[in-house]
Amino acid sequence: MGPIETVRERCRKCYSCVRNCPVKAIKVGPEWAEVIHARCIGCGKCLKVCSQQAKVIANCIEGTRRILGEGQNVIAVLGCSYPAFFNDLRPGQLVSGLKKLGFAEVHEGSTGVELIAATYQDLILAPNSAPLISSHCPTIVDLIERHYPQLLRNLMPVVSPMVAIGRFLKERGGPQTRVIYISSCIAGKFEVASEEVAGAIDLVLTYRELSQMFRDQSLDLTRLSDAPFAGRKPDKGRLFPLSGGPFQAFDVRNDFLNPDFISTGGAESCLELIRDLAARRITPRWVDIRFCEGGCIGGPGKNNRLTTFAKRNLVINSYQTQDLPYDSQALYQHEQPLPQLQRRFSNKLKRLEPPNGESVRSILQATNKFVEQDEFDCGACGYPTCREYAVAVYQGLADTEMCLPFSIKRLEEDRVSLTQKYELAQRALAQEYGDPAIIGKDPRTLDVLKLIRQVGPTPTTVLIRGESGTGKELTARAIHEHSSRADKPLVTVNCTTLTDSLLESELFGHKKGSFTGAIADKKGLFEAANGGTIFLDEIGDITPKLQAELLRVLDSGELKPVGGTLPHKVDVRLIAATNRNLEDGVREGWFREDLFYRLNVFTITMPPLRSRRESLPQLVHHFLAAASKRLNKPIRGIEDRAIAALMRYHWPGNIRELQNIIERGSVLTQDNVIRIENLPSIFSQLALEGDDNGNNAENSFRGQREKHLEQVEKSLIRKYLEEARGNVSLAARKANIPRRTFYRILARHGLKGNEFKTSAAP
Repeated sequence: MGPIETVRERCRKCYSCVRNCPVKAIKVGPEWAEVIHARCIGCGKCLKVCSQQAKVIANCIEGTRRILGEGQNVIAVLGCSYPAFFNDLRPGQLVSGLKKLGFAEVHEGSTGVELIAATYQDLILAPNSAPLISSHCPTIVDLIERHYPQLLRNLMPVVSPMVAIGRFLKERGGPQTRVIYISSCIAGKFEVASEEVAGAIDLVLTYRELSQMFRDQSLDLTRLSDAPFAGRKPDKGRLFPLSGGPFQAFDVRNDFLNPDFISTGGAESCLELIRDLAARRITPRWVDIRFCEGGCIGGPGKNNRLTTFAKRNLVINSYQTQDLPYDSQALYQHEQPLPQLQRRFSNKLKRLEPPNGESVRSILQATNKFVEQDEFDCGACGYPTCREYAVAVYQGLADTEMCLPFSIKRLEEDRVSLTQKYELAQRALAQEYGDPAIIGKDPRTLDVLKLIRQVGPTPTTVLIRGESGTGKELTARAIHEHSSRADKPLVTVNCTTLTDSLLESELFGHKKGSFTGAIADKKGLFEAANGGTIFLDEIGDITPKLQAELLRVLDSGELKPVGGTLPHKVDVRLIAATNRNLEDGVREGWFREDLFYRLNVFTITMPPLRSRRESLPQLVHHFLAAASKRLNKPIRGIEDRAIAALMRYHWPGNIRELQNIIERGSVLTQDNVIRIENLPSIFSQLALEGDDNGNNAENSFRGQREKHLEQVEKSLIRKYLEEARGNVSLAARKANIPRRTFYRILARHGLKGNEFKTSAAP
């Protein structure tokens, strides 16, 4: 863990941190971009440019509170730049606030500058063959140690002012003394953790963290009286945080025309100077260099609205004001020996494997860069050139998703592909479901349409009842189209096609490992329909366990996946359909009464086709047009004898049966006109019966035959029910008939299973 952390949930991979990091110490992963601490120099650039606040400084507030709570001699040292960041307070008020937090003494960090001043003067005046680089900026030290180790011999072997005063105070106060340094510099958090200076400073707080501690304690420092500083009173050391300030603090006279002494600040200027020194294009005697613009007053540790120039004036005023409160009794009355001020530096460069030309070329080609003209060098990825970006991809610092022109082109290709797939899906749906309009102008159909228009715009649960094939799913689609959820999904589920366990998983989803085969989390259809409508067809066939789960979803709007513990909120409108008598189910115990009343809020009963024969010609021509389009065959019409035969049929399969018969006739017709011979044989018989003029239908051959067939069928059904003692499922198995078909036959003959429960088996 380093001083700069990534809040992964906030990162949006905008690559702003990569573009602004001067040493490219950012690794872009699949979901976020994080700091590579071994390469980071602690400049804080990524903190400033991250619009999502995904990059944050490691918080040392809790560590400070823990140290203060131990009750030892804890000393606070205010960094040299404090006048520029606490400009709304008097220095004495700031000292009072620190003492209220629990600090025993408060010192000025400028004292540390004056502790190292003599050593700096000796090194500057001594003859040197190589240019000297000041070592008081931790970011510059890290930059050289981690990225320009060829300049290690140029670094002045002196500790920073922060380390100097830390060692000084600990030698004075003994081993129990704890020192916390407060500064704008986050690179100081790096420095105190390095082995070469470990132990000098216990923690580094930023000004922002200190302000947070004041707020947490509800301290209004503007109302506090002044308290004095302790320790040695600094003089010119107070000018140290300014660009060029060390020349004043170390009594170095710098002539404008003398190239032996250079002072600079700011990321670009520092990097240019470091590169010039590494290439030996310049050879000054001493270089005072700090990474922040304007010196330490440009540090990232606290934001405020003051400009660099205003901060500079505040620091100068602090130097010129010599009447800062100091405790005369706490001033050191005797000379204390200077602490160890020497420091060694080490090569911390982590070299990454360079790619060969073929690897670079392969990466460039993966992002559609085949010739030099394809290399835009737009910098959107954060790297100056496409080739540097390719090197970063090879070294694991970047990925191919970062190339903006490549991503835009791929998105455009994906958009075109998705548009094509969407159009194909729309055509497939149109062929599968056709026009959602309900066809027919008979009174019963008009009543259904009126009910749809009434209930559609409401969120009311709807129960659609009727025989199989009467268009219950089409009605559900029409209700959805008339609702305010029409732009949201309509999910349909046929409850008879899945087993109990599979249906529960399909409806409510499941968690990984909840059952054999659950290799990953899966969202259920209720979540897929969130915001829209779910249509449960044949709801009368679901088991009591699923009925209970469904009731809980309807009552609370929450569902729990199979194997899950936490419920999920869903907003779904339910439309259910059944061809079974749910009232019988409630009486016989196979359907929950509370669920029945929860579903039976608004009921639409679909009329069978035999009771709306006047709409049959209209339906026939509608299905003719659909079949012609589906089969890509120009069907011109259907002969009148065929229509007449269709009108005489009793349609046990309702509209679905009619649609299938019309499609069959469309396939069989040779002259693109459906004729009676293109229909099933039953319709040829009906056509012959229709030719019998003046005969009563009841006395016709067909009428007599159907009457006897119905009597035989009813007798057989009664026989099976008696053998099964009223158990409908057992009776259906004995008859070798699907249970749903058996129920339809019972309904047609007006029979009920409970009437045979006491019958003796033959």
